[in-house]
Amino acid sequence: AGCILKVAQDAAADAGRLLPVSLAAEGSATIGGIVSTNAGGVNVLRYGMTRALVLGLEVVLADGTIVNGMRRLRKDNAGYDWKQIFIGSEGTLGIVTAAILRLVPRPRHTVTALLSVPSPAAALHLLKLAQDELGDSISAFELISAQSFDLVRRHAGLTPPIAAGDWFVLIEAGASLTGLREAAEAALSAALEQEIALDGVVAESGAQAAQLWALREHISEGEAREGKSLKHDVSVPTTDIPAFLHAADAALAAGAPGARANVFGHVGDGNLHYNVLVDSSHDGAAINRLVHDVVASFGGSISAEHGIGQYRVEELLRRRSAEETALCATLKAALDPHQRLNPGKVLPVRAP
Repeated sequence: AGCILKVAQDAAADAGRLLPVSLAAEGSATIGGIVSTNAGGVNVLRYGMTRALVLGLEVVLADGTIVNGMRRLRKDNAGYDWKQIFIGSEGTLGIVTAAILRLVPRPRHTVTALLSVPSPAAALHLLKLAQDELGDSISAFELISAQSFDLVRRHAGLTPPIAAGDWFVLIEAGASLTGLREAAEAALSAALEQEIALDGVVAESGAQAAQLWALREHISEGEAREGKSLKHDVSVPTTDIPAFLHAADAALAAGAPGARANVFGHVGDGNLHYNVLVDSSHDGAAINRLVHDVVASFGGSISAEHGIGQYRVEELLRRRSAEETALCATLKAALDPHQRLNPGKVLPVRAP
């Protein structure tokens, strides 16, 4: 479980396979960490969250008991699938000490494209068009605001190689059959003809693909250099993304004048990072509640992939029913009655 994700990815590649969990912290994140947080990343659209890749676990309980479930079975319906309660529990129910993860075939061909689009609604139209043309080969479909790329330009010196727009979409697809690039170019042409996209480019090489991804990967760095930001890792139903962004922007303008939304994320699975750039005059707690209230109005989640930790515990209690909270507290009390494991994370510390 202490193996670094990038090391595991490289080992999978050496075996001709792919470990598809891909995220910015893969050079420091551990296997135990991605399992205990149910990490997401850019490939969730095709491969799912980390949970979808876990075949077996070894877990140490609060009393020191070692539970060995290191089975490599794709199908196992024998009793409770107990490993599921530890995946995403953030180390509050047990410590993941080993894991068996499912690998997938490594696509022989990969295509990466960057397009500018006039609106989030157009991005969703583009997603449907791309899925019609490329099917399940799409692994990443990232929506990026012009604000995000402006931060990258000013703080990292990188500029998109296409005409500017209010929004951008970064797409990656992979397949082992030939014809992938032709299908991607056909999708791009159709998007331009239908005015779903304003401009676009398909990477001609792996180096060019890396340059396109560098734009995406420098957003967080640019945001940090810009100043203080409030991070909101949220999800809403994919079809509600345009309406959510409109409502959130309106609420932010009314409730926190001068604050700026910096929006990017995995629009293909409904996950947006609706981060807010603020200054010392802004009330961070009030802005967090404002954004989360809008998320709740769309039936969304205040944590799509980053978890709860201690920072969002109170917000989670506001959003979950008393019955859900009681059920989670019952699990915690049964597995960690003395609150030794990550106390105060996910759930508040119980009174003695």
